[in-house]
Amino acid sequence: MNKRAIISVYNKNGIVEFAKKLKEFGYDIISTGGTMKYLTENGIEVINVSDVTRFPEILDGRVKTLHPNIHAGILAIKDNEEHLETLKALDILPIDMVVVNLYPFKETIFKKNITLEEVIENIDIGGPTMIRAAAKNFKYTTVIVDPEDYDIVAMEIEKNGYISLETRFYLATKVFEYTSYYDSMIFNYFKHVRKDQTFSKHFTVPLELLQSLRYGENPHQKASFYKVSLPFIETSNIVNCIQLHGKELSYNNILDSDSAIELLKEFDEPTCVAIKHNNPCAVASAENIFDAYKKVYESDPVSIFGGIVAFNRKVDKDTAEQLKKIFLEIVIAPEFDEDALSILCSKKDLRVLKLASLEKTDTFYDIKSVNGGALVQEKDRMLFADQLQVVTERKPSEKELEDLIFAWKVVKHVKSNAIVVAKDKMTLGIGMGQTNRIWAVEHAISRSRFDLKGAVLASDAFFPFSDSVEAAGKAGISAIIQPGGSIRDKDSIEMANKFNIAMVFTGIRHFRH
Repeated sequence: MNKRAIISVYNKNGIVEFAKKLKEFGYDIISTGGTMKYLTENGIEVINVSDVTRFPEILDGRVKTLHPNIHAGILAIKDNEEHLETLKALDILPIDMVVVNLYPFKETIFKKNITLEEVIENIDIGGPTMIRAAAKNFKYTTVIVDPEDYDIVAMEIEKNGYISLETRFYLATKVFEYTSYYDSMIFNYFKHVRKDQTFSKHFTVPLELLQSLRYGENPHQKASFYKVSLPFIETSNIVNCIQLHGKELSYNNILDSDSAIELLKEFDEPTCVAIKHNNPCAVASAENIFDAYKKVYESDPVSIFGGIVAFNRKVDKDTAEQLKKIFLEIVIAPEFDEDALSILCSKKDLRVLKLASLEKTDTFYDIKSVNGGALVQEKDRMLFADQLQVVTERKPSEKELEDLIFAWKVVKHVKSNAIVVAKDKMTLGIGMGQTNRIWAVEHAISRSRFDLKGAVLASDAFFPFSDSVEAAGKAGISAIIQPGGSIRDKDSIEMANKFNIAMVFTGIRHFRH
């Protein structure tokens, strides 16, 4: 008796060549619908699945392989006498190979103006049922879902006359990877359509390999880069950047670039961001990109070396000439003019990334791993809880208020404890990642290259004591923005009044760990 293979594939790459080889190896081929038509047109003799089930396709093709004559043939344990007797009694022949890939659910949900009804029609039912059955019975049934595996299977049959158990187990493993990814897309899409923002009992994310990385944070760590396969994820992210020049991105490059892009989204005016070790080392806004970059460089000409610089406007020739003067890992912008791109690409190792967009909507989650689990939270998209509350005797001037809002946008993206000192929409000093707030204040003040008289200060969380306000006052800082909410707010307010500092409360904190 010939072996039998059932073939039903949406992705038809390589299937004709593989089917021809199976015929050469003595396989009878069962097929359905479009696959059967395609194989027949290419000269391959095929058995109609309805001839196996002895039952017609019904419900517009929704039911064709969901039949005992198919699934008993796939699931039978072929060295179990009772199973074989059952097949014989019911006139069912074993199926030795299942070659199936599924309806294009991902491609469907990414189409514009797609309806829910169209999406539902592209949820495969028979395909997942067959491949899961074959994967469960991998000791006796070979299952292939990936066209890239056709050659592996064909070569093994040609060389040995059979497919090794090791290969069948590998192929079965890929099935459950495939179906879990497929089902996760459906789950997340349905949840999105329902506008369900609750945290589910089971959290799954459909991730697709985007890039295999040379290593992780350190050379001894393996790493890969994945993207979320859902259409409602915003395009303004590192995943959708187009690399125009330079070496491939590293693990740390990707993390830093993500931080730069997320910070850029806070600003509408021309802005430049410099990132180093996943923290801003300088940020500035100006009337144009050239001036914004000059202010960033002047803010911290040391830390910017070897860092990432990102812009929210087109990079021109003059700006590119300035960027070329120092060593940078990456330059990111939504556009580059022709001369600017030529200048930047003259630096062999400089990575140049083009942003897909800078839209600010995002409905997905912030996910952080812990040993044995994960923390999942909403993205921090809020800036202020409500209106700013002036709590001191002196109100901030219009210019001070502009600088306070600028500093607040930056401090939101600095690792806690975080302090940002700024003036004229330019960071003058940043204190990040300190284990107490006064150290963060002292760090930001001491690292500044400028006279801080008239500068403003932003704190990502409230001041537990008045010492931070005192340090700011002694440095000449004239206005402070902070969440408020400490039991000692009164002490901080009194200290601010002592130094004639205008202080405003935001009513919201921005811890970043």
